Amino acid sequence: MSVSKEVNDLGLARQAARAAKNFALADQLRDQIAHLGWEILDIPGGFDFRAIARFPSVPRIGDVDPFTDKKFEIAVALIVDGYCEDAALAIESIKSHSVGNFAVTVLIVGAPDLKDLPDQLDERTFMVQVLSGCGWGEAANALLKYSPSDLVVIMDPSTRFTGDALTPVLQQLQAGEFSAVGWRGGLISTEAEWRETEDKGPGEVDVLYSYFLAVKREDALEAGAFNIRALYYRNADIEFSLRLRQTQGRLLQIDLPLEQARHHGYYDTDPDYRDVQSKKNYDRILDRFRGKNEILSPRR
Repeated sequence: MSVSKEVNDLGLARQAARAAKNFALADQLRDQIAHLGWEILDIPGGFDFRAIARFPSVPRIGDVDPFTDKKFEIAVALIVDGYCEDAALAIESIKSHSVGNFAVTVLIVGAPDLKDLPDQLDERTFMVQVLSGCGWGEAANALLKYSPSDLVVIMDPSTRFTGDALTPVLQQLQAGEFSAVGWRGGLISTEAEWRETEDKGPGEVDVLYSYFLAVKREDALEAGAFNIRALYYRNADIEFSLRLRQTQGRLLQIDLPLEQARHHGYYDTDPDYRDVQSKKNYDRILDRFRGKNEILSPRR
């Protein structure tokens, strides 16, 4: 099979290492070859190569496994169901501006054109593809459940880091006062009978949006996580936020060095689908929570 000169040279070096009985070096070279997307096969008189998948794919969301055995201080999780160039740019911005022990996990829904997205894979960036597709709530829950960290950021691929956004979030979550910290949020308007939210700026809030929503996984799971009936993201994060509030979780909105590019999930989604699914999500909020003003944060 045709491979690059780099891969073939590594194969030759491994062959020489095996001949010299330097099996530790041979194993290292095998791992380097695998990182470049190839499995080396020993055959009579030499070796051959076989292409390997760069990340796992599974038929259903229920077949997803933990992304890695490694543990990180915080993980940024993205749901990608198209516009893979945006996701790659988002991951690049995370890596360019973040410090410390962080991971990036990506759940790819369906079979979009991946373009250069797999090139982002490295020792702290992990991907899995659910071939049959799944709803937004199911995808978010899988990212929560199998995250390699107890602190998880659910982030939209349209969001970009312009500075270190993870350090201030870590500091707030580790202080223990809040279950979730985010970039954009608001207060439920009781005057509008819970049908609107008002952005009051930084401070304690009722809801946080998944443009960038950092949460303690234990608190999220205790609250029931995201509703699996949420096929579409819009308003699903409001329902999740109120679930957290109902279980005594507190939410904090803070200023962060982030910006948003074109939000394809809203602007480039079929308007009829978007409106129907958004309404379904919000109707569940009204049915379950409207009138329970005691779960809301202090008014300001």
